[in-house]
Amino acid sequence: MNDVEDRAERRRRSWIEAYRAVGDAGAVCRRFGVSRPTLRKWLGRFELEGEAGLRARSRRPHRSPALKVGETQETLILGIRRERRLGVKRIRNELQRLHAVRLSAATIHEVLARHGLNNLPTRQRTAIDDCSRYLVAGLARRRSAAATLTFLDQVLEEMPFSVQRVQTDRGTEFFAEEVQRRLMDETIRFRPIPARSPHLNGKVERAQRTCLEEFWAATDLKASATSLLCGFITTTGTAHTSLCTETPLSTECASWQTRRRSGPQLVMPTTPRKSVSRSGITSLI
Repeated sequence: MNDVEDRAERRRRSWIEAYRAVGDAGAVCRRFGVSRPTLRKWLGRFELEGEAGLRARSRRPHRSPALKVGETQETLILGIRRERRLGVKRIRNELQRLHAVRLSAATIHEVLARHGLNNLPTRQRTAIDDCSRYLVAGLARRRSAAATLTFLDQVLEEMPFSVQRVQTDRGTEFFAEEVQRRLMDETIRFRPIPARSPHLNGKVERAQRTCLEEFWAATDLKASATSLLCGFITTTGTAHTSLCTETPLSTECASWQTRRRSGPQLVMPTTPRKSVSRSGITSLI
């Protein structure tokens, strides 16, 4: 109990004591500046409950028919957000599909903001080379042109070969003027995939799942994790069943060594080509 509630209780107790001493409700009300109904209310509560009757009661209504989100719905929203990390629109769809609860996206956003969950802490961004499957990954707080430029700098620095092309979905952050100008400055061709064609980014989507399950889950995000990821995916950490449990880079190196030993008809592999997806950069066919 805080000091304000203590003072309020002492003040009400003084009303009761004064009334019991003089027995004149009018004189007590004039002395303390309260109305007769107020004095009668606290006197009645004191007679029924004793000292507990002088404590302030909650003014919350017993029923709130105009309230959009009850405690049950709020628990469902927060549970879906924390366990599955879905966005507002997908939470709305899941509530309707699984629990027959219809709420607007704005209402769900208000609940998340009230509990400090309106922004997901991180989003994964992934770049993968089409030929060698060499992979670069990073984390960003939101999809924006600034975050895309930061990740593009990371890709250009960490890829061991030049980037000639980038392929993305049709996210607005990739069409931002500053992003397009940067691609032109680096002489990188930009190729967004057609609308409603997520299968064209299948390699990067599968790579993201591998990163989430096998790398980020076991990595300290405060450490310099991205440089570790390149070796994890490309050289040692992830074996591909389609390559007889070999890694992409080791397969490319073995193939190059075979061609080298075969004689003067050696043809050096061309520079791999790359591209960008909504979550990062993916391969270009």
